[in-house]
Amino acid sequence: MYTYQYPRPAVTVDIIVFRNNMGEILLIKRLYPPFEGKWALPGGFMDMNETLEQAAARELEEETGLSGIELNQFQAFSALDRDPRHRTVSVVFYGILKKEQSLVKADSDAKDAVWFNLNDLPPLAFDHNDILYSAMQKLLIV
Repeated sequence: MYTYQYPRPAVTVDIIVFRNNMGEILLIKRLYPPFEGKWALPGGFMDMNETLEQAAARELEEETGLSGIELNQFQAFSALDRDPRHRTVSVVFYGILKKEQSLVKADSDAKDAVWFNLNDLPPLAFDHNDILYSAMQKLLIV
């Protein structure tokens, strides 16, 4: 395996899924460190053989069981300390769920998957509070 002289960041995706007229979002409870047991947006690392869009759809389905949702690219987040494991850049996607798709089931590296009212959110892992606040401002939810 070749190691580059200069380190490179990992690419991740995070997904914000809204429902009930954008009044609720889907969060997962993390199964593994870092932030084990903490709530977070669904998401994870992009694989070498997929696009950002494919990674977002795969991670959402793996962690929540949801599929077939139109996901739109929102914004990239690249704070230097956003992941305590190493340098990551996350591309965030969002989607709006139709009523008939609202059943979720935690799987993969998620311990639980729950719908939360935007007015009653728990503290979130990583920089997901900042991501969600930015999305709510730019999507005119607040």
